[in-house]
Amino acid sequence: MPSAREWTAERTVSARRAAELISHAFPQLRGAPVAALSEGWDNTVHVVSGKWVFRFPRRASALPGFQRELVVLPRVAHLLPRPVPVPELVGMDDDPECPWPFTGSRLLPGTDVAEAALSEDARVPAAAGAGAFLRVLHAPATWAAVREGLVAEVPVDPLQRGWPGARMDRTRESLRRLVDDGVWAADVGVAALLAEAARLGAPSGEPVLVHGDLHVRHLLVDGAGDVAGVIDWGDVCLADPAVDLALGYAAFSGSARTAFLAAYGDVDAERELRARALAIRLSALLADYAAGDSRPVLLAEALAGLRRAVA
Repeated sequence: MPSAREWTAERTVSARRAAELISHAFPQLRGAPVAALSEGWDNTVHVVSGKWVFRFPRRASALPGFQRELVVLPRVAHLLPRPVPVPELVGMDDDPECPWPFTGSRLLPGTDVAEAALSEDARVPAAAGAGAFLRVLHAPATWAAVREGLVAEVPVDPLQRGWPGARMDRTRESLRRLVDDGVWAADVGVAALLAEAARLGAPSGEPVLVHGDLHVRHLLVDGAGDVAGVIDWGDVCLADPAVDLALGYAAFSGSARTAFLAAYGDVDAERELRARALAIRLSALLADYAAGDSRPVLLAEALAGLRRAVA
């Protein structure tokens, strides 16, 4: 597989190295058990004492977003109806080649939607919870409260995810790769939706505070299928609401999507088209990643996301 993918790591912090760094920075955790939890595209994640989640950046390009999390999450967490990870412990790697920060936050219990493998109907509680969460996050009052006294810059859609045409070539490339690898069969509905979305210009509305990368790996659910938390805020920014609403078209369909939209509120046709196009892009990327990393459950979920995006 090509090396220059969105998830290619520049460095990986092992559990042993994480234990050394954590013990040095936080003596109260010296000797605490450290276990690998997951590797995302931007961070390697370890659990300490079964209570703390420590995240270590994997790529230099993730550092600006990592720093934004440190500023935004403590300001927004108390405003939101569901838990988000608030960095409480901040350390610095002493490696002279990668003097990068790392953070510790309280472990949020739950399973991400992809791994939970819920049926479509069983997703109704998660869909309603996610819609209600985004309704609050996207409210102008939320950004007004967060930005008061804020000294760090929060950029406007730096990855241009709210503008389908800006990255349409990459979206189609990801889909072609899935076809070439025998992972997915080209779908005329997907092609037609992308062709329509490609004609859209940049969003013209007032941007709102968004998670920025809200997909099935970043929404946690509990045993009852309800939202337990929203994680991985490294792409938090200002953008068109469609950037987060893509979740509603990739993760939910039928009665679950109805519940999502009922909880969120009105979404006009243009915003829906932007959200559906991004749902295709994110699902294609996740499918490509899952196929190459031998993650069958995630692959099945991502391919289902491609189907949902045009349903």
